[in-house]
Amino acid sequence: MSTKTTQSVSPIQRALKAVENMQRQLEALNYSRREPIAIIGMGCRFPGQANTPEQFWTLLHNGVESLTEVPSERWNIDDYYDQNPETPGKVYTKTGGFLDNVDQFDPQFFGISPKEALSLDPQQRLLLEVSWEALEHAGQASQKLSDSLTGIFIGITNLEYGRLRSANPNQDKQLSLYDATGSGLCSASGRLSFVLGLQGPSMSIDTACSSSLVAIHLACQSLRTQECNLAMAGGVHLNLSPEPTICLSRAKALSPDGRCKTFDASADGFSKGEGCGVVILKRLSDAIADGDRIWAVLRGSAVNHDGAGSGFTVPNQIAQEKLIRQALTNAGVDPTQVSYVETHGTG
Repeated sequence: MSTKTTQSVSPIQRALKAVENMQRQLEALNYSRREPIAIIGMGCRFPGQANTPEQFWTLLHNGVESLTEVPSERWNIDDYYDQNPETPGKVYTKTGGFLDNVDQFDPQFFGISPKEALSLDPQQRLLLEVSWEALEHAGQASQKLSDSLTGIFIGITNLEYGRLRSANPNQDKQLSLYDATGSGLCSASGRLSFVLGLQGPSMSIDTACSSSLVAIHLACQSLRTQECNLAMAGGVHLNLSPEPTICLSRAKALSPDGRCKTFDASADGFSKGEGCGVVILKRLSDAIADGDRIWAVLRGSAVNHDGAGSGFTVPNQIAQEKLIRQALTNAGVDPTQVSYVETHGTG
């Protein structure tokens, strides 16, 4: 003989259960919006022959100064140098941070014809190489990423190569599509997505000096909103012609000795540099589940603008303070917990 019991659930109990479920869903949603992001791979090209993360770390650890005189393959500095900052059309500094061999590239490795490669901005070439190395550093097989929701977020501001090609008297005047795709900023990110067969978000970001950091911020947001499951973010910059340096010299923005002395009483400007850096990003929970090597964790970031101020290029310290406080809040970090600060300083 069996006994059958029936339990009835009151409306109040059902309501409490529903509230509990809603609270769990809300907590999960709030966590996903601020989930930490793991850096699982890196690639780089920096002055001083720092062509890998390990070489860059050695350079920093040993305090190596990588400033050099403008290489002759960029432009003849003697034609443009004048120590008088008031001289029009001249520059009053000879130094900067420059990469080696930016004219060297293996186009066939990336399925690019030699003819198209001639029109390809060296910045795009660098991005292809460094992004590939970053994927290898992360242990991500490129062929397995095809058709995946992998996002590309690249900070890039420079259009000098296209202008140099147009100004070259030996250049074929019959322009082609390659000249447009080879120098367009949008192509920097789009070409990466095309070569690797990626179907996640793909965007090039130009916010001047903050471009690569904004790119990483947007990549983190895209991961948190499930737009992509893996992200490649970073930036690239090359100084290929003297004109931008001439403009900065007219504004007296550059340090005469080429050294940036931010936070020092002797600060007198900044130094122009080149480089390319790419990081591979993944949601922390996914990186742990997949057994990825985690090099660092991004817990929070923030983006704003200085707004109206005393000048278009003049920093607004109040707006910058708000930005730092917001980033700390987004990261869930108290200012007293911060033990290391790395900054960008324009001198």
